[in-house]
Amino acid sequence: MAQVHRMFFHYSEFPLSMRTLFTGTLLVLGIGYLFAMIHIYNSHAGRDGKPGISVEDVAIAYSGNKEATRLEAAMMGPMSGMLPNEERGAISGWLRRGVDEKEFEEKIKPIIEKRCVACHDGSNPHIPNLDGFEHVQETAEIDTGMNISTLVRVSHIHMFGITFIFFLMGTIFSHAYVRPVWFKSVVIATPFLAVVIDIFSWYLTKLHPGFAIIVVGSGGLMGMSFAFQWIVSMYQIWFYKYSHEKHEHEATLM
Repeated sequence: MAQVHRMFFHYSEFPLSMRTLFTGTLLVLGIGYLFAMIHIYNSHAGRDGKPGISVEDVAIAYSGNKEATRLEAAMMGPMSGMLPNEERGAISGWLRRGVDEKEFEEKIKPIIEKRCVACHDGSNPHIPNLDGFEHVQETAEIDTGMNISTLVRVSHIHMFGITFIFFLMGTIFSHAYVRPVWFKSVVIATPFLAVVIDIFSWYLTKLHPGFAIIVVGSGGLMGMSFAFQWIVSMYQIWFYKYSHEKHEHEATLM
């Protein structure tokens, strides 16, 4: 019978300081992942005009909404909480009536200056500039979703960030006792494969909204892998007592 490979050291074999280090890392990663999920919800929810987040919301985020302008799409989605319903309705009505400059100066500009210009003043090149009629007029075009330059910028940030997160998570989880070993390896490998599928599916969704289901599915796989690794690791760090004598008759190498 083959024994567990001695390159494998369970958490219970580590000193308190290292287990504390692992615990702190897991807690911060867990909180960070939670905030990431909240950010995704706030960025995409409501784009289809319905409460909550759906596959259609994701499709609109990447491929656009041919029935709404960019400004309307933002007001229905990530910026929906920034304006009262009556002000949002006033801007939507103005957009649908033809973007008249005189009406803008009298009715729309005060709303935008009060609610939007503090952030959308042109100082940040990555968000629309809403300071003045000409800039607002640019957002009155049909919503075509994220442009390619934005996708490329977000892609490399997302890929580097996710790789770093799951390298840390996988390193900690590798010290957990999980059988069969192939299953443990699949759990570790899943988020790396999922992030590649996720990012490439953004571009596919840009071409055709039907691919949004892949974005949702790959994100779900990452989330499940993260949750499984987090829960198993945290439990075994403090509550599971492993001994090589107990498992010395295993047939599978770690």
